[in-house]
Amino acid sequence: MVKVASWGRLGSHEHELVVLHDRERVARQIEADGAGLAQGNARSYGDVCLNPGGRLWRTTGLDRFIDFDAASGRLRCEAGVLLRDIQRMSLAYGWLLPVTPGTQLITVGGAIANDVHGKNHHRLGSFGNHVLSLRLARTDGSVIDCGPAHGAGWFAATVGGMGLTGVIVEAELQLRRVSGPWLVTDTIPYARLDDFFPLADVSEVGWEHTVSWIDCLSGSGRGLFLRANPAPIPESGARVERQPRRMPVAPPVSLVNGLSLHLFNAAYFHLKRARQRRAIAHFEAYGYPLDGLHDWNRMYGPRGFYQYQSVVPRASGQDVTRAMLAAIKAAGQGSFLAVLKTFGERDSVGMMSFPRPGVTLALDFPNRGASTLRLFERLDAIVREAGGRLYAAKDARMPRALFEAGYPRLAEFLPYRDRGISSSMSRRLLGS
Repeated sequence: MVKVASWGRLGSHEHELVVLHDRERVARQIEADGAGLAQGNARSYGDVCLNPGGRLWRTTGLDRFIDFDAASGRLRCEAGVLLRDIQRMSLAYGWLLPVTPGTQLITVGGAIANDVHGKNHHRLGSFGNHVLSLRLARTDGSVIDCGPAHGAGWFAATVGGMGLTGVIVEAELQLRRVSGPWLVTDTIPYARLDDFFPLADVSEVGWEHTVSWIDCLSGSGRGLFLRANPAPIPESGARVERQPRRMPVAPPVSLVNGLSLHLFNAAYFHLKRARQRRAIAHFEAYGYPLDGLHDWNRMYGPRGFYQYQSVVPRASGQDVTRAMLAAIKAAGQGSFLAVLKTFGERDSVGMMSFPRPGVTLALDFPNRGASTLRLFERLDAIVREAGGRLYAAKDARMPRALFEAGYPRLAEFLPYRDRGISSSMSRRLLGS
């Protein structure tokens, strides 16, 4: 056991770090420890994987493949395996993960615990829709094997359960057959927020991946609609994987400010609008652009940033998005990483999963202290009135009342909690 310092939004916090290595001993180890929290690769933007003053069971030592059937695409692996390593192994056999978020640098256990989603939710749902089974170790020493067809209650509580039902030790995943690593991509500029919604509706019929970058400072809601489909073979102009670069140092002040945001957003929109609309791209370059710049969060300076991601019902999505963008503009704050997308009608398997049918907006904000928190209060009110919710995996300050209103299956979830497991987020939103 070692002590490590982690940097959170309120300063430096010390954790006792225990790296798990032997999947056969996890249940005995966490029973002996008595209390703690599983942590994967620590990529969450919020406090769901932090346990200040307590113990973290780091699962990155559980990084082995257990079994892979290249004929059926079924993979059994330990919970600390990175999604990137699954993709690069399975691609050689003609398989990839069906659903991934905007980074591959997260663990299987973290992907399950937060039921991550990607740009193809309207086709394939969220990560939990492709988990066949999982093994859960509890702090009372018990081990639970569960899946959609056996131990379904435990499975539904653990998928999207924010790590609070136990330590995910291993999982069996169903991969999807692919013809190769290439995507045909299409970029469509649009001038107004009103243009986004018909584009989304039309694109979801014929395109697997759909998402939009939106200029949250423009006033009009202009943006770039991005869509992609698997391509069987590379064509002329195809881009291969890039060598990652690194943000070398954290500047003394945030590089993301009012001037840089306006300049970047305007330049990005006009540059992309002028470029070729149709292209061929490698799936890593297209799906995980920030993985190509290590430590990119340093650009926000020593105070860091918040991400605010909401989902609201589709019927009110256009009006709600417009109201949120107006509030952001009025506050004089903004984001150059602003993503607007529609979720499909497919239900999540997790009781506490974030994805639901509707419209999701995700934005990164430099931490400006009280003024940023006041903006979030205004956004919270808009989301709550619309019957929406915030994404706990990316949250560090959601009010408890908004959490309870946004997750109607909370009472059903609570009996599955492992009382030996606690996080900064659970103490903030659940009281323990």
